[in-house]
Amino acid sequence: MIIDSLKNAAKYYSLHPNFKAAFDFIAQNDIESLPDGMTTLSEGLRVIVNTGNGNNKEDALKFFECHDEHIDIQLCVRGLEIYAWKPREKCHQPNGEYNTEKDVRFWHDTPDTYFKLTNNQFAILYPEDCHASMMGEGEIKKLIFKLKI
Repeated sequence: MIIDSLKNAAKYYSLHPNFKAAFDFIAQNDIESLPDGMTTLSEGLRVIVNTGNGNNKEDALKFFECHDEHIDIQLCVRGLEIYAWKPREKCHQPNGEYNTEKDVRFWHDTPDTYFKLTNNQFAILYPEDCHASMMGEGEIKKLIFKLKI
């Protein structure tokens, strides 16, 4: 997992062929006014724009998840978003079966730590990073980039 702010995005371009394209999309668009929804940007790269009210911890942890085939870049556009995190290797209580269509696996495990993102901060979450997001109060707007491994 990586946590940083947009001003340092160029440091991560070399980590994946689509990282630069994702951060270029952010730089080239008025992200504050993007409508909610999913857009395919290129082969192996899509973005989901999501605006909603923050959830309490109990509700957010129902979606404690990880992915097998994608890396997430999650950018907080507006609000204060709290994330739960735990390394996948320490998760042992699956919550249902792996969904191949949505590339998601849920867990009942308790997170090891929590962190916050606010305007123009992002987290890069790899398949080994179990996470839950959208915790907080008030409205949160975020971009979620899905990068095929």
